[in-house]
Amino acid sequence: QVQLVESGGGLVQAGGSLRLSCAASGRTFSSYTMGWFRQAPGKERELVAGISWTGFSTYYADSVKGRFTISRDNAKNMVYLQMNSLKSEDTAIYYCAAANSRLVRTSYDYWGQGTQVTVSS
Repeated sequence: QVQLVESGGGLVQAGGSLRLSCAASGRTFSSYTMGWFRQAPGKERELVAGISWTGFSTYYADSVKGRFTISRDNAKNMVYLQMNSLKSEDTAIYYCAAANSRLVRTSYDYWGQGTQVTVSS
């Protein structure tokens, strides 16, 4: 089992940057696929970015390709989401998630509590 705690959200102007961090507990963190999801008011939760346990395989939603970068540090039990060129439509609650799977686009098993990202235009 793994517990996840996100940080780094906040208010930023359009065009700005934020880096979200997710701290994971558990000795088997490196075996989990990790993902960042977001949910905006009135919308379904969507997978924004995912990274395999090795870090070699990544996935990005079309809406964030070229602007967001997911990375992980297995030695520190951390996963990050660097968000650049932020747009108002990126405003959402962002969740860190872990999956017992080798696939990035899969069902995720563990979730953090979420961190709010608000982009002002």
